[in-house]
Amino acid sequence: MGGSSWLCDAPDRERLLEMGRRMRRSRAIMFALAFAVLVVCAPWMGWWMPVGLVAAAVGFLVTDQLMERMRRPEFAYLGAWVHAQCWIAGAVALSGGPRSPAVLWLAFPVASLPGRFTSRGLAAGVGLTLALLVAVTVGVDPQAVADAPELVLFPAVVVWSIPLLSYGLMRSDVQHRMESVVDPLTRMLNRKGLEVRATELAAQSALSGEPVGVVVGDVDRFKAVNDEHGHAAGDAVLAELAARMRTVLRAYDSAYRMGGEEFLVLVPGATPAETSDLAERLRAAIAREPVAGVPVTMSFGVAATAAGQGFAFPALYALADAALYEAKAAGRNCVRGGGPALAATAA
Repeated sequence: MGGSSWLCDAPDRERLLEMGRRMRRSRAIMFALAFAVLVVCAPWMGWWMPVGLVAAAVGFLVTDQLMERMRRPEFAYLGAWVHAQCWIAGAVALSGGPRSPAVLWLAFPVASLPGRFTSRGLAAGVGLTLALLVAVTVGVDPQAVADAPELVLFPAVVVWSIPLLSYGLMRSDVQHRMESVVDPLTRMLNRKGLEVRATELAAQSALSGEPVGVVVGDVDRFKAVNDEHGHAAGDAVLAELAARMRTVLRAYDSAYRMGGEEFLVLVPGATPAETSDLAERLRAAIAREPVAGVPVTMSFGVAATAAGQGFAFPALYALADAALYEAKAAGRNCVRGGGPALAATAA
């Protein structure tokens, strides 16, 4: 997909599409309820309102199809959102302006902006909604607003409050989810994050046939580091070691702290030889110079599937873990498994 825009950051674009898929049922129920209410009220308010609501619903249905094929789907959603908001504003203007029972409906579309757009996009949506609110209340019946300012002020507070509360809840949920899958010491993903990614890779590998590699690494004699230098020094070693590993990994490789001094790397698209080569580069990067002032080395075990073989994480992890034990038995600071054994003498 394309780069970031003022509406949506590039990394959040997939979340925008996923949220759209998940919200379709809820949105359909909301439209159905609103349509039922408008049909009941049609003898007093006119049939044009339920017809307009159907047009807004169709706009979202068409947008759902377009978004899946666009490089920047946020602009398609913005178009449907503006269309729906303008329809609501028209309904307010034609059904009494500031005294219309539909005036609070302007807050419904605003509630859908947090989580989809950036804070700039959210601010723009709120600003447009407030402008429409003023236009269809003050612009339609300024005397009624002058006599009862609450007709505008109360809906304005609702328009502001709903996105603010939704944005705060959304950011809290995102932060909670991040903390649940990220190791606080190394800032690597943990076992819970590994489970999610392994499931994704299994599905991708089944469709594409591409191989997947697994690298399991363990710090050699880490207990001695804690005993000789203290646990604070041991934590510093793990944190810097994780940072050094990240400088070797590709952008689409994913690293995890399995617990203690054990790490794991998932290497999508890597053959057995390429997986072994990555493990060797990780080993060399760690052994090249002291980590947080402490000379340490790591042993690695690797395993990888062949192209078209499919990816079953438990079986591949077991092979890589067994290869790690071979590396430990071979004298540490070496790589085993995944094809020809790779070994090196500690610096």
